[in-house]
Amino acid sequence: MKKVYRLEDLDCANCAAKMERAIAKIDGVQSVSISFMSQRMSIEADESRFEEIMQRAIKACKKVEPDCRILL
Repeated sequence: MKKVYRLEDLDCANCAAKMERAIAKIDGVQSVSISFMSQRMSIEADESRFEEIMQRAIKACKKVEPDCRILL
């Protein structure tokens, strides 16, 4: 399953890259792309575990950029 989410308060391209690397390491994630310019995240992951994966992705983002929110 592939979905695109808007991001809010993503401050820099370096943080976007760090978040992308952290989310890519989550078990079940097939691909992830975060665009600082468009403030969007595209994620493709195992459909049966998608909600669990998204909760882990949110935690990973908070570690890198505490102010950033993924708008679900």
